[in-house]
Amino acid sequence: MHTPMKLSLRILALSLSLAGCASMAPDTQQLPQQDLATVQLAADIHLASEGWPAAQWWRQFQDDQLNQLIEQALAASPNLAVANARIGSALSAFDAQHAQRGPRIDLGANASRQRYSGNGLMPAPIGGNYYNEVTVGVQAHYDLDWWGKHKAQIAASLGEVNARRAEYAMAEQMLAAEIARHYFSMQNGWARMDNLHALVQLQQQLVLDKEKRIANGLGVSDDHLSAQTRLSLLQQQIALLETQVVTEREALRALLGADASALSSLQPKQAQPLPHALPGKLGMELLARRPDLQAARWRVQAAMSTIEAAQASFYPDIDLGASFGLDAIKLGKLLQSGSRTLFIGPALSLPLFDSGRLQAQLAGARSERNELIADYNQNVFHVVRDVAQAGARVQGVENQLRLQQENLRASEAQLRNANARLKQGLADRATQLNAEMTVRGQVDLGMQLQNQRQDAEISLTVALGGGYRGSSDFAASANTVTTVTTKQ
Repeated sequence: MHTPMKLSLRILALSLSLAGCASMAPDTQQLPQQDLATVQLAADIHLASEGWPAAQWWRQFQDDQLNQLIEQALAASPNLAVANARIGSALSAFDAQHAQRGPRIDLGANASRQRYSGNGLMPAPIGGNYYNEVTVGVQAHYDLDWWGKHKAQIAASLGEVNARRAEYAMAEQMLAAEIARHYFSMQNGWARMDNLHALVQLQQQLVLDKEKRIANGLGVSDDHLSAQTRLSLLQQQIALLETQVVTEREALRALLGADASALSSLQPKQAQPLPHALPGKLGMELLARRPDLQAARWRVQAAMSTIEAAQASFYPDIDLGASFGLDAIKLGKLLQSGSRTLFIGPALSLPLFDSGRLQAQLAGARSERNELIADYNQNVFHVVRDVAQAGARVQGVENQLRLQQENLRASEAQLRNANARLKQGLADRATQLNAEMTVRGQVDLGMQLQNQRQDAEISLTVALGGGYRGSSDFAASANTVTTVTTKQ
């Protein structure tokens, strides 16, 4: 006679031999994943220095006001609340998957009153009478996870957690970038208004000069009208800049989630020009620099783990179960030794004729993986495009600034000559005023270009990942799943 353990082993061997009944279709449609080692920038896009942004890249602008605004936003901005809540949701799903892998112990108790049939299996005195049945027991279950189904599900959940973390980092970068853009635009508006007010004063003097010349019969009314028109245009520019400053201030306030008095202490500050850095080559290092690309990569890894879990469903599921308890048809005998019950043994679940549903689940997981790989591949080229466009924009603005500086120096030379001729009586006041206004005009153009350069610097920093460093070892992270935490 066979022992129960030998019988269980025979059942297990029979189950393994029947596993092929739920056949698994081969994976023939997997998309190739883009190899970042082959990614390169165009040869004509380059800057003077090499390097990557620091994690707190905004500190390179050496502006304490900007540092304070960004730190305040990162600490309590409503824009980050959604991203942080998504991390919490992903962590809850991860915890649920991780909890399923461990043993489960349940305590159960029930009581019932039942009349047993006098003509049934139970003979008298039980048959034909009412009895109370009380059961108290402890049950334990443990899934051996021979095929790694739960492990794959945990890895998939962990991949989603890491993807949400990378998205949070991207949200932080975008928030810091938007604050820097609006702040510099407001500072640029203040600086340009000061310069335009000086231009208005010069233009007013030129209008008075035209009026004197007309009064002395030395000028024509058209020149006076042209001077008046230019004065009106300068005043209109000042009005537009005033509106721009208010608009940028309110945009900053919304990003900070602050009240009406939060930005009242901001003061004009001259921006510091800085050298730029752009890597000559883009390869695997980019993977840890762009949070959005990192998030896409984690989702691809999670999809592959989901496929492993779907494949494991084709194999037998083995669950070890055990129970110990007390069972009696009379409450008074419940605690007696004869009421003890004990069970231990494996529970087997084998998909024999369920291949249609399992095939559909596996095909769906493979399709989702291909979709995520296609999205990842597209993101890789978008990343290269963003870096290339931002780098080209920085180069273009720097070239314009170089030409503007040359024009400014030439205008300043003309102003010096006009001042000298005016002292010698060889030029009139109008010539000197026009030369000074030309210099002021070049200064205004330089301010606009400086603001464009700052915006291009910010775009380049974000395109380069903003100093983000995410985990690049999926296996190592999967082995340390118990250390996952969220940023509060």
